[in-house]
Amino acid sequence: MRRRQPPAALPPVPFSPGAARAHRAGLGLTPEQVADGMAAHGIRLLSTHVLAWESGELRPTEEELIALARALWCPPAQLMGTRPARLRDHRVARELNQDTAARRIGISLRRYQDAELTGRWDGDEDQTYALAQVLGLRLTELVDVTGRSGELDQRLRQCVDGRWQAHVRAIARLVPVHENDLAAVLTVLQQENQVSAHWGTATWGTPAPAEPAQDRPLATRFWELLGRQQPDIPV
Repeated sequence: MRRRQPPAALPPVPFSPGAARAHRAGLGLTPEQVADGMAAHGIRLLSTHVLAWESGELRPTEEELIALARALWCPPAQLMGTRPARLRDHRVARELNQDTAARRIGISLRRYQDAELTGRWDGDEDQTYALAQVLGLRLTELVDVTGRSGELDQRLRQCVDGRWQAHVRAIARLVPVHENDLAAVLTVLQQENQVSAHWGTATWGTPAPAEPAQDRPLATRFWELLGRQQPDIPV
């Protein structure tokens, strides 16, 4: 009889002991006062837990981190010591639990949990737009944390090599902006790369550009052009 494998788990929530110590010291609070403040937000523990977090001996759970941030009057992201890099990290930074996030996005709790666990997102354009709004994600962050950077790169290459019109809907699923904005960006992206490919980096009597289009990552130029369209969600 095969033993069942335990379910996969995310790594611990990012946490900076030094940031926690600095915030407490800046407020002039004792560990006991921090523990009392956390109790007001539904997390009851001893002051020794606060000291253990500050020494790095223990790490807070996401619920404890949110309560600690509230007791220290700072955003949870300031206690992480690094920029949020996963869906879970961005959610905790917004002080949301999984159920609330899933409900606001408009998907089932199970689907949202799977997205956090696998780092893969299968939502449609509307759900992806809601995800960005609920978690406060910029478009570049959105594509990264949903595991869609590789697909976007592939789509952009296909747009440059062929008819970009055939890929607008698919790119809109990855990057939830108005299709007119995408059309404007993809037109320029294709023109720049086709001209460079056919004529080289310079012609007779014309100085070569400082950075040829074909030498720049397509995604970098895509985001630059999209930012000029000023979409609802910042780039």
